[in-house]
Amino acid sequence: MTDMTPEEKRHDQLTTAPKASESDAAPRITVTEDDGVKRIDIADTAAVRPGEPPAKG
Repeated sequence: MTDMTPEEKRHDQLTTAPKASESDAAPRITVTEDDGVKRIDIADTAAVRPGEPPAKG
């Protein structure tokens, strides 16, 4: 058996549940680095985002 990369392990873990789909393994954050400063943002494609839930009605 070959060693898996961290990305492969994450994908495998998030898609092995019986009702899991490929979108479950989609990235939820983006990490950028500029002059040694890392910035972590919620990915535009994330299905769930932090903050207030949308208003009902």
